[in-house]
Amino acid sequence: MSNPTYTLNFKDVGIKDVPSVGGKNASLGEMIQHLSNLNVHVPQGFAATTNAYWLFWQENNLAAPVLKLLKSFENSDITLQESGIAIRELFLNGKMPEELTAQIKKSYIDLCAETKIENVTVAVRSSATAEDLPEASFAGQHESYLNVSGSEAVLKACQKCFASLFTDRAITYRNLNNIAHEKVALSVGIQMMVRSDKACSGVMFSIDTETGFPDAVIINAAWGLGEGIVLGIVDPDEYKVFKPFLDDPNLTPIIQRNLGSKLVKVVYKKSREAGTEVVVTSKVEQSRFALNEEEIITLARSAKLIEQHYGIPMDMEWAKDYSTNQLYILQARPETIQTKRIEDGIWSYKLNETGQILTHGLSIGEAIASGDVCILSNIAEAAHFPDGAVLVTSKTDPDWLPLMRKASALITDHGGRTSHAAIVSRELGLPAVIGTGNASNILSNKQPVTVSCAEGDQGFIYAGKIAYEKELLSYENIPETKTKIMLNIANPSVALRWWRLPADGIGLARMEFIISNNIKIHPMALIDIDKVRGRDIRGQIVAMTKHYKSGEAYFVEKLALDIALIAAGSYPNSVIVRLSDFKTNEYANLIGGEAFEPHEDNPMIGWRGASRYYDENYKAAFALECQALKRVREFIGFKNVIIMVPFCRTLGEADAVLEKMAKHGLVSGENELEVYVMAEIPSNIILAEDFADRFDGFSIGSNDLTQLTLGIDRDSDKLSDLFDANDPAVTSLIKNLIERAHNKDVKVGLCGQAPSDDAEYARMLVEAGIDSISVTPDSFISVKNKVVSAEAELKN
Repeated sequence: MSNPTYTLNFKDVGIKDVPSVGGKNASLGEMIQHLSNLNVHVPQGFAATTNAYWLFWQENNLAAPVLKLLKSFENSDITLQESGIAIRELFLNGKMPEELTAQIKKSYIDLCAETKIENVTVAVRSSATAEDLPEASFAGQHESYLNVSGSEAVLKACQKCFASLFTDRAITYRNLNNIAHEKVALSVGIQMMVRSDKACSGVMFSIDTETGFPDAVIINAAWGLGEGIVLGIVDPDEYKVFKPFLDDPNLTPIIQRNLGSKLVKVVYKKSREAGTEVVVTSKVEQSRFALNEEEIITLARSAKLIEQHYGIPMDMEWAKDYSTNQLYILQARPETIQTKRIEDGIWSYKLNETGQILTHGLSIGEAIASGDVCILSNIAEAAHFPDGAVLVTSKTDPDWLPLMRKASALITDHGGRTSHAAIVSRELGLPAVIGTGNASNILSNKQPVTVSCAEGDQGFIYAGKIAYEKELLSYENIPETKTKIMLNIANPSVALRWWRLPADGIGLARMEFIISNNIKIHPMALIDIDKVRGRDIRGQIVAMTKHYKSGEAYFVEKLALDIALIAAGSYPNSVIVRLSDFKTNEYANLIGGEAFEPHEDNPMIGWRGASRYYDENYKAAFALECQALKRVREFIGFKNVIIMVPFCRTLGEADAVLEKMAKHGLVSGENELEVYVMAEIPSNIILAEDFADRFDGFSIGSNDLTQLTLGIDRDSDKLSDLFDANDPAVTSLIKNLIERAHNKDVKVGLCGQAPSDDAEYARMLVEAGIDSISVTPDSFISVKNKVVSAEAELKN
């Protein structure tokens, strides 16, 4: 009879072996067996099997005393902490069986031979049989030990891992998920350490963790070992990659790139003793992205391959070895939050008023909550936390789970989207603002606040309890319509939130919103900073652009990535991006803008829209807009982006703008490019056929068209009762444009609020044969229903 097997090389295990090696180790073996030939690299190692755990359990007669202690806790005779400490002491005071000791030592020696490194440094990680399954997220419940070297140290670390099956948090988690303690075994993975302590590491998901958008890979990266990100002590870089384009080697589909502060990193201890320590990063490390474009794409491709192999979205850890620059996948497990969601609709939250912003950070979830602040510096203060309070702390770890269940919202000083605080908040449906940097210092106990995660990827903390509303937008039984219903999107950070809406694309993406809210600097100030008035303002521009090759590169990259983020959520449907349409007073309010903008008495009909693009005083800035759009379409890959020219007064102006665009490589008909024009000036409709000869489509801007048709300043309070987009003069122009444009086989859409508010207006547009109507996301379903009714009436 052969001896029992207590260790297995990762090469010899796969996902079918979860009962013997646990979810984490089984996944490592599965990837080594099936994905190594596809350039998914996994460090070598072996597993101490669940047979090893049960042998230790039986040889040390642990069943009776462990179950007795758990029963005492269940009966409230002792506390959770008391039972956990006592059980772990039983494990740590136990003796490692000789047969198990021999097999672990031999496997470690074999690993040293395989890696050709004497006393190879390893990571010793717990791998429970109930973890890393879609039904139960056990991430962080058990212990791992890094920088372990030598067979005796490996044995000691294995014994500590066995004991960690009964950490307080693991006991609590199994109780919450109705998993029997005595039926869960623990395997231990002994894996070659990747020397990322002198490089970088992180976490990635093959799905957008906030919205469930399935076509994105999210990558967090920081210097040093990955524990810094998982523990939430590091504010990492964040990258977002569009999965469908990863198979095209000519594209670089990065759609978001945010620099984290990365103030500290986790490294090996400087002494020879095993373990790690936290050190401060250098100024150079803080100012640099941890990954370059090639590395981002390599990791994203690995994530896509891993997801394809398992057939479900995955949560992965990765690391880069400093000596070889090789990127390794350290573990992969099913993503457990978005995967479990069954979406019949989406809750839309909206603040009813504005308030003073106290601080901000990364938003987790999409909800709003209010309550009184309770600041805790450590979990030992948990008894002081009242139900329903807003929990404010530096960071969280798995021990905070019971407390987080009692909170109305969470605010942390540190952490990223893949920190413990973020992961558990998503799982609990708890609105959280992560990585504020200062919340613990600027907020006060019992201070009333409102936590808003409903405004995109940034979450905001407002003073006081601000009124808000929520509405369930149901996806059920939304009928199809002949008329396309598209969305108006201004803020790129919320674009992915609406991916489940069955919209026909984006009818209006406003470039000026991106410039004013995300770029913030006047483009000419980036081109010619010496003309900017004021040393302080020039210094501000230098500080904001210091991580980029030039001011121009800052503008082009930020604009391109934000447009790409909008385009991703609607791909492959059309996304109509309107070129910048600031008025001079609005441009002057941008950083450095005063030096480049004239004063106008009536900016609404002044130097705006198309008239700027060929002007000597702005054409260099227009070149940057064109470069960004070309990058979106040809470098990132979103050929579904349509360019729209606003406020184009004359045919000569149209020709001048199209000529400038062509000079910058944007020609209608080439590379599937379409160019539209806003129909918002009566001249666009009077000369409809001539404009149709130059452009591929019209988009009616009802506000400006009403203003210029009726001769009313749309901002005039005195004349507000006369301002009506449903005035017969305006609607007759709209009907006339649709008829004449269709005679030239040119499409016509409308972007405006009128169809949302007025069923008759929607009916008028449908009856006139409008091709598309573009509305705000929260109006989509109501407008869709109005159009359904209008189309049904016209059939009868």
